[in-house]
Amino acid sequence: MNDTVVTLVGNAATGVDYRETPTGGVARFRFAVTPRRWDRRNSAWTDGSTSFYTVCAWRNLGANLTASVNVGDPLVVHGRLRVRDETLDGQRRTFVDIDAVSIGHDLTWGTSAFKRVARANTALTERPLDMSAAASAANAAAVGSGSGSGSGSDASPGAVGKPVHTQPWLSEQDESAAPVGAAGVPTGPL
Repeated sequence: MNDTVVTLVGNAATGVDYRETPTGGVARFRFAVTPRRWDRRNSAWTDGSTSFYTVCAWRNLGANLTASVNVGDPLVVHGRLRVRDETLDGQRRTFVDIDAVSIGHDLTWGTSAFKRVARANTALTERPLDMSAAASAANAAAVGSGSGSGSGSDASPGAVGKPVHTQPWLSEQDESAAPVGAAGVPTGPL
């Protein structure tokens, strides 16, 4: 694949237009990039000419973009560069589009608060349990409910085994470092 991948830093020039299509939702907006240069003669920063790009974001990125970006927001856009020529009103014009892979606020100019979006189909984001983790979960449930012989004093915290992956974005090492409750479920903050 010989795509040209670019990263641009600029501002949202228009509002985000979101539309549903048969292949999934798409969000589009115009993106303005203005280079700044240091003018030694005047000892001041000067703006160069502004370049405009049409940014397209598909599916989840497009939906999240619609809820997160406003006109004028400073952004960093990373994606595939697409250049197309069209003839409009007898004049040949060149358009530059970006098929976005990732978009975020440029934190050089302010702060941002991230909020994870709950997905409808969690099977796409969860790791499958292996047999040893499933057995550990059954052990943890038995120990937590008090079933088995005696008062459960023979079940030490080390006997529970690997924790069940309740947080698929953490690695096993990260989960084992998190505080673990009686049922083997991490109880600390993320």
